[in-house]
Amino acid sequence: MVTIRLMRVGKRSQPQYRVAVLDSRRKNNGACLETLGTWVPRGKGEGLKVKLERVKIWQARGASVSPTVRGLLKRAGR
Repeated sequence: MVTIRLMRVGKRSQPQYRVAVLDSRRKNNGACLETLGTWVPRGKGEGLKVKLERVKIWQARGASVSPTVRGLLKRAGR
């Protein structure tokens, strides 16, 4: 099953996340199928940058969106 979820990157105490399309059969931070954007929770200004067109395309292909990513997209008004 393919999911759109967050993948943690960045230094200790400075979290950054990638919004990525991952196969659920692979390990947690393994190779992703596609990177759709980034989220920097501690950054200044807008921390969420996502390619919405690509999210819609992956959802049309049957990818599920994790609850965290769904909340981020909703909070950003997208």
